Order: sequence, then C-alpha cells, then structure tokens
Amino acid sequence: MYRSNGNYEAFARPQKPKKADEVSAYLIGSGLASLAAAVFLIRDGQVEGDRIHILEELPITGGSLDGIDKPDHGFVIRGGREMESHFECLWDLFRSIPSLEVADASVLDEFYWINKEDPNSSECRIIHEKGKQYPSDGKLLLSEKAIKEILALCLKKEEQLEDKKITDVFSEEFLGSNFWTYWCTMFAFEEWHSAMEMRRYLMRFIHHIDALTDFSSLKFTKYNQYESLVLPLLNYLESHGVHFKYDTRVDNVIVSVQGEQKVAKQLILTIAGEQEEVELTENDLVFVTNGSITESSTYGNNTTPAPPTKELGGSWTLWKRLAEQDSAFGKPEKFYDNIPANSWFVSATVTTLDVKIAPYIEKISKRDPYAGKVVTGGIVHAKDSNWKMSYTLNRQPHFKKQPKDQLVVWVYALISNTEGNYIKKPITECTGNEIAEEWLYHMGVPIDQIKSLAAESCNVVPCYMPYITSYFMPRAIGDRPLVVPEGSKNLAFIGNFAETERDTVFTTEYSVRTAMEAVYTFLDIDRGVPEVFATSYDIRMLLKASYYLNDKKTIKEVKVPLLANIIEKHELKKIQGTFIEELLEDAKLL
Repeated sequence: MYRSNGNYEAFARPQKPKKADEVSAYLIGSGLASLAAAVFLIRDGQVEGDRIHILEELPITGGSLDGIDKPDHGFVIRGGREMESHFECLWDLFRSIPSLEVADASVLDEFYWINKEDPNSSECRIIHEKGKQYPSDGKLLLSEKAIKEILALCLKKEEQLEDKKITDVFSEEFLGSNFWTYWCTMFAFEEWHSAMEMRRYLMRFIHHIDALTDFSSLKFTKYNQYESLVLPLLNYLESHGVHFKYDTRVDNVIVSVQGEQKVAKQLILTIAGEQEEVELTENDLVFVTNGSITESSTYGNNTTPAPPTKELGGSWTLWKRLAEQDSAFGKPEKFYDNIPANSWFVSATVTTLDVKIAPYIEKISKRDPYAGKVVTGGIVHAKDSNWKMSYTLNRQPHFKKQPKDQLVVWVYALISNTEGNYIKKPITECTGNEIAEEWLYHMGVPIDQIKSLAAESCNVVPCYMPYITSYFMPRAIGDRPLVVPEGSKNLAFIGNFAETERDTVFTTEYSVRTAMEAVYTFLDIDRGVPEVFATSYDIRMLLKASYYLNDKKTIKEVKVPLLANIIEKHELKKIQGTFIEELLEDAKLL
C-alpha cells in the first residue's frame, strides 16, 4: 500500500489483483468502515460480493452513522459527522455509489450539487443571556500567549505528547478564548482530552481556521446520514451479493502468533444465543472495527431519563480479547476506562410537533427553518450554559418521512455532572421534557411558556452514550493498533480506533481511509490511497491561518508567529517587489 495525490491516480482503475479470486472476507461490524471496505474489495479488489460477509450484532447497519424513527420513541439521531471538501478517501468511495435520490447520479454528485445550490454557513455561533447573540461572536480573541501555545503544540512531535492532556499544553488564557469555545463545541473536545489528537486536528484543518466562526467550510447531506449515506452503500453491496448477517456477535478472533507472524485462525460467534465457530485460512481476510463510540447506547423519552451504563458491549469486549493475545493489537482500556464523570455522555433528539418553537429558532439562525435549506449551519452554543449545551438543525426535513410542520433538532451537553441553569439537575438525570425545557430557556422562550411548550410541542429522545468521547482520550503511540499490524497476514483493524498517519478521528474520512488502506494492503492493489490533504505543508495556508488567528490583523498591527523573527531582523521595505510580498498580500497580512 502506498499514498498518492493528484488526478492521475485519482481517476485510474487498478488491474485485477492476483489474489482477487482466492480471498474471502469477514467484516466485523457494519459501520461506515466495514461498508467502505466491502466496496473497495468489490470495486478495486474485484472480489466477488458473495465471498464477502458482514457480521453485525445489531439488527441494522450503519454503526454511528445513524438516523432512525425508533418505535415507541420517535426520530433519533445520536449525532452527525461534519464533512468538508478534502475528505479524499470518502469522496473516492462515494463517487462510485449510485444515488437513491437522483437518477443517473452518484452520492457524490448529489452531495456536490446540493452543497453548491445551498452552501453552508452559520449566522450565529454563540448565544448567551437567553438567546441573544454573543457580542464577540465572529472573533477568535486569542492573546499573543495563546497563539504562541498553538504554534508550540504544532511544532512538537507526537512522541513528545504521549498521554498528555490539552491542559498540559494550553493555559487558561487559551481555554478562555472564543477560539476554544468554537473549537470544543464544533469537534467535542474537552480540556482533559488528548493533546496529541488536538495537534493532529490543528495540522489537519489549518485550512479551515478562517471558517471556524461561521462553518462556511462544512458540507452536509440532504437528510440524516443513515438515509443519505448508509442506505446507498447498503443498496450497492446487496446488489453485488454481499452477505449481511445481523444479530451476530463476534466474541473472539483466535489469532496464531508465531514470532513476527500473525494469522487469524478462527471466529467465535454467538448467533441467537448459540455459539458457532468459523475456521479461517490465510486467504480469509478479517477486518475488525475495534471499539465504538455509540456502543451500549440507552434511550429515554419525554418522562424518563436515558439510563446510565458502563456496559462494554460486543465491540469493546472483542477488542479487549484481541489485545490479550498480542500487544500489537493495542490497549483498549486507554479509551474506555476512566472517562471523567463530567464528560459528554448525553445527547437528545428534539422533534418540534408544531410551529410554536420555530420563531425562536429563526430569530437566532436568521433563517426560515421550514425552507428546506441550511438552518443553523452547524452548532449553536449557549456560552453561559452550565451544561455547556449546544444544538443544531440541519436541512429540514431531516428524515424523509418527517411531517412538514415538524423540525428535528439535535441537542448535546459537554458537561454531564453539573446542574442546569433552569433545570437544577445534571443532564444525565433529566427526562426528555426537562432537556427541552433547558434548551428552550437558553433559546429565549419566556419563562412562563417553557414548561407548556416542552410538554406539548416537543417529543424528546435522550440518549446516553458511555463511550461517545472515547476517541479523544489521552493516548500513547501503540495504544491504537496499526491498520495492518506488523506481520499480520489476514487480520486488519479499521475505523477510528485503528492507527494511520496524520488523519484525525471522529470523522467519516478516518473510517473510510483505514478501510481503504486495509483492503489495498492485503490485495496489493496497484493504486495509491489518497494522502491526507497536506495544508500544513503549504506556506499559503499557514500565512492565511496567521491572519485569522489574529482576528484579521496585519503584521504591522500584531506579531504574527510565523513571521515575527523575520520582521524583527529585516525591515518590510526589503521584501518590496518580491514573491514574499506577494504571499503576504494574498494572505491579507500586508
């Protein structure tokens, strides 16, 4: 497997691999990583679909890419993944998946067209004082010290950040900035999360610093991500004869480890309460989605909180059993154990049942939520929320079957063990009605109308997810297994708990990238895996980031970290008429 960039390989079709007619594949889990791996096996590996088996412990595909009308509950979304133009592997995948919405078009075509016709942006990112726009919304408010801390983190090697938390590398001055408010509410970072992953995010998305305040770089699907992304994948794979086996838990993968060589020899399954065994050869490829952020989710309703749980579930238990067989398979306990009690655990899906709440939404988003276009454009955060509460409305309807007068809102809180401002309870103890009341309070609904609107105009499904922030737990090199561990002949790890270079977890891109790397490695596919978009190596992007990190100040107004030493040593007149002057002018620094 190797990495590439540019159109030459992006549009090339690989020749049929030598192993294509010899291998079979078992994919454990049916999240995006597994579905993508199955597509790459068929499209690029030219493996027949009837030799591909997807094993799923739930009765439905999709993993954490969900959206469902849950019986006796209502519409449920546990979250949504933000996407951007430079998810190279994701778009490589979806260029080949036929749209279910538009005739003679791919999912990528459909996605591209809707985001061109209705580009994303946010008119209000931060509110306070019951629905008022925060006065400094739109500015990052980073001090010179805070900017230096960002630069210092980016200049470190990952080995220097093993097991370090964000608070180990940033001061209160940084954590009190609008930059951090935008950052943590957009990506769900907490102060105790991994400094190593924080650095990856800064490097990976440096080209979006200018859009941090308004989300103009983001792109979203027409409907929820299950209907817009998962169902087209499912349709493609079923049309190619891929076998889906639901209600099937993989309890263990028995691996023979002899010296440096590792071979998966057996699958131990539980199907309908009965244990089964599948014997494997080196030609039986096993792709494991190890760990899950939505494993063991529980649900409440309007009158009942979602029950807290610490149950590991099938994916974590499988990873734990694999790790016991060889240290190269990672350390799952680093991610699922010791998650702080004040972490994010609860999100809620609020469905408004009539038009009474819409005016409060429209006042903040400055858009008609029923127009079928972008509404909030991403997360809106309540700055003075004790829960650190945020909410978002994507294009409506968010579900194909959603009635026209209803709106589906996603609400989440980054702090789980603190009383609310209106509801004097932690969110983990709250019913759906109580979560709606706290949300309506921060939206600016008059106090005397909050309880009646929450009870009569909202259907709320709280969801407790014990591992939703586990991706970001502080880690060291080796805690996540390599996509294909050293010496592995037929066992790969895919998804956001596998390790690949430079890319960032909690993204659809990471899931697809690891799947592509695993398939291309095992089948020796003669086509490059697109490299991570390399903006951190582009001086133009670095200069532009300097401009926006300093809230659009020129180098004459503030010391720009990347240029401070140059400017101190050389007067600006010495760069007049040079390429350096041109670069600085293009970045608006002059």
